[in-house]
Order: sequence, then C-alpha cells, then structure tokens
Amino acid sequence: MATGGGVTSREGLRYAEYLPPSAQRPDADIDHTAGRRLLAVGLGVAAVAFAGRYAFQIWKPLEQVLTATARKISSPSFSSYYKGGFEQKMSRREASLILGVSPSAGKAKIRTAHKRIMILNHPDKVCALGWDGLQSR
Repeated sequence: MATGGGVTSREGLRYAEYLPPSAQRPDADIDHTAGRRLLAVGLGVAAVAFAGRYAFQIWKPLEQVLTATARKISSPSFSSYYKGGFEQKMSRREASLILGVSPSAGKAKIRTAHKRIMILNHPDKVCALGWDGLQSR
C-alpha cells in the first residue's frame, strides 16, 4: 500500500468514479437519447410502409369507381350543346340540335333559343374568358 494514506494507482483503477470523464463511458456504449430517436424513426418508417401498402390495396377498387364516375360525367347526355359535326348544308334537324329545341318547335321557341346562344357566345362576353375559354366553346 501507499504511504501517507493516499490511494495507490491500482486501487484508483478499480473504481469508476475516480476515472476521468472520457474514460467513464467506452465508445461502444450507445447514448440512450440517440437510441430512442433511432427507435422512433424506425417505427415511423414502418408505419409509413404499412400505410402505403394499405393505400395501394385500396387504390385498385377505388380507381375502378373513379373511372366509371368520370365516364358518366363526360358523357354527352350532360351537355346542353350539340357536339356533332356539321353537314355541307344545314338541315332543320341539325339547326334544332344546335339550338337545343325540337325540330317541330314554333318560331317563338326557336327565337328564344337563338337569342340565348347568341348572348352566351357574344364576342364581348367570350373575350372576358380569354383565348382558352374561346377555344373550349
């Protein structure tokens, strides 16, 4: 033993509290807060993966429903305008399709339909829509 009541070098290495701070924790020891963060990130990635898998499983039936609905909406029955092509000389039937009236409609009904279409397609109102609005008509 050492003289004078001091601690020998062999006894000082035996107790961890006497070691300098850099030697108290070896490099191989993982910090607990870093471990918690890694665990949280891992659980988050797993949750996103399971949610993505579930979304892809649901997407196939949902895609079929959306496609069917889009086809119903874009059908010509919802359009109030005649979308067909024009003949060389306009017939009474074609004119009634464009105006949206029956071919046997009276003059008053034809004039009302014509006035409505002329107001909708007036250049002063159409130019407010811009070039894209003019092309879509």
